[in-house]
Amino acid sequence: MARSLHDLASVDRFTPISRREAARVQYSPVMILLTIVATAGCLGYGFFLLQHSHRGDFLPWALVIASEAILVFHALIAMWTVLAGTRDVRDHEYWRARDELYPIARISSLGLQGAPTRWPLQIDGRSIDVDILITVYGEPLEVIRRTALAALAVRGRHEVWILDDGHSDEVRDFAAASGCRYVRRRTSNGAKAGNVNYALTLAKSEFFVILDADFVPLPGLLEETLPFFANDTVAFVQTPQTYGNLHNFISRGAGYMQAMFYRFIQPGRNPFNAAFCVGTNVVFRRKAIDDVGGMVTDSKSEDVWTSLKLHERGWRSVFLATTLAIGDAPDTIVAYSKQQLRWATGGFEILFQANPLGLRRRLNLDQRLMYFITATHYFTGIVPGLLLLVPALEIFFDLRPVSMDVGWETWVLFYGGFYVLQIVLAFFTLGSFRWEVLMLAACSFPIYAKALLNVVMGRDQAWSVTGATKRVSPFTVMGPQVCVLVFLLCTTAVGVWRDSMLGQISIATVWCGLNSAILLTFVVVALGEIRASSSGRLAVRGDLAKAAATTAALAAPGPLSTPADAVAARLSGQRMRGARRRIVT
Repeated sequence: MARSLHDLASVDRFTPISRREAARVQYSPVMILLTIVATAGCLGYGFFLLQHSHRGDFLPWALVIASEAILVFHALIAMWTVLAGTRDVRDHEYWRARDELYPIARISSLGLQGAPTRWPLQIDGRSIDVDILITVYGEPLEVIRRTALAALAVRGRHEVWILDDGHSDEVRDFAAASGCRYVRRRTSNGAKAGNVNYALTLAKSEFFVILDADFVPLPGLLEETLPFFANDTVAFVQTPQTYGNLHNFISRGAGYMQAMFYRFIQPGRNPFNAAFCVGTNVVFRRKAIDDVGGMVTDSKSEDVWTSLKLHERGWRSVFLATTLAIGDAPDTIVAYSKQQLRWATGGFEILFQANPLGLRRRLNLDQRLMYFITATHYFTGIVPGLLLLVPALEIFFDLRPVSMDVGWETWVLFYGGFYVLQIVLAFFTLGSFRWEVLMLAACSFPIYAKALLNVVMGRDQAWSVTGATKRVSPFTVMGPQVCVLVFLLCTTAVGVWRDSMLGQISIATVWCGLNSAILLTFVVVALGEIRASSSGRLAVRGDLAKAAATTAALAAPGPLSTPADAVAARLSGQRMRGARRRIVT
């Protein structure tokens, strides 16, 4: 008997691709295995370098040991954090509060069945109010409009406030026309944190959301985060920074660079009660911020500093690894450099001004370790610059980091056991190998070195906003990279000449040549950026990519029904029962 043909018609709201994504297990057995193997690779590489019989000349060996010690330490802690985050942060208390978030009877009595943005919210049977604060500092009106309109469409009763430190009359007029509240300060003291603190003197709701002007919220923002606050110790719920404008080398590199952090590192910090605020896509309890005297204003990383203060006061933080807003990654070298400089400066400030390991810090041991990792993270960005010197020392001075008795096969085995396994793990967690991340990370060492120097010298770093960076030549911030490239090209040429005289190719020459190729690619990207920017294609591509990503996120089905779905079903059931009673009578 012939089998009947299947027309592959959709049987539910999923497509094969979206169903596969909804059913995907974030912490799969293969991913856990790779994490354990990568950990072994870290330890093996560390033991290899520290063996006395493998030690070469002191200067290059010391450079390698210092650099690799930083990388191995952070890699090991990262592996541990990833493994710690396998448990879902949403517990029974969360699901109960989520089911009771919308009071069905009250919605029905108020006649709000078709107005989900006006549905009252409750936690533990108590009505709550929410303010959504959009911080603005010179972003284009269209960017602000897109975010504000999406904020107005978020389900659950709330008020939208536009906090305009850009003093734009156009933004003021838009706020009035759209129904948003508008706030303008006389000064911009305290930058973004000062802007939020001033708004909190006017916005008095029990909970408030902070959104950067370029982050478009999804309709379920409140109903996915507010249930955590059924636990009275929760100060804030942070959600990921997901980027939609991944349309060129820089935006993809900057965006994917954060993917590992938001998918695995931040969730892994939940068991340590050390997940920190990242400044946007975050919901705060007003009482918690009042408890620490407002957002911290004397740092460019006000988000991390505020988190630290809250944790010192005993509050709990939650990171929910669910995309609830889509924003813009920096898509130019200048924008990326300013963003990373600001973040790195804030990290080093925490290390030198509020040492998490210091006795004065009122943190538990778990939190001390996690904040120390945060504060020292950007040292890993300086390391590639230090390692550039190692092959040059061999080529010019015949100084080697490892003994001549160690064959290149042994060196490659242990070196690959560390670096290759890190790349394989990143490949698996991101879904594919992102060469932009590797190359961008290798070229960013001058940014992090400058941030360290700024903090040590006490220099103030001017505030800048990712979406408001003017289109200027990338070479205005690429002087160190260009100088290093010239040095590496000359060094490689000398290495090739030396190897031809000796009749064999050395690892130092190959290493130096690869570094030259990476920096040369960065320069080529900069030249392409200049061409795209001058023709106007850069901004257009970014807007189109962001719009497409936001539309896809809004249309994508979730793996579970939302509270709004449950409310709609129950209200529909009430209407059907009422209609049946009318028919019977």
